[in-house]
Amino acid sequence: MPDNLNKQEISMLREELEMLMAERSSLLKVVGAASVLIANTDGRDLPPEAAEAAEMLSELINELPEETLSEALESVHAEPGSEDL
Repeated sequence: MPDNLNKQEISMLREELEMLMAERSSLLKVVGAASVLIANTDGRDLPPEAAEAAEMLSELINELPEETLSEALESVHAEPGSEDL
């Protein structure tokens, strides 16, 4: 019985890990798309409320580790320094 319980726990952990990896992938795409949007937006053309949100988003993106930001940009097929940024 303990072996069967262990297999069940492993299976549940595997499913949870797969779910977390899928969620991470989705979040990387959101960050990548947001990064491209911010890079291509002139805050002076935005209404004040939107400019404030864009500034906050920009600051949060800039706080990300470089590797995470690179993965996010790759997930939306953009590269740092490309025309998309």
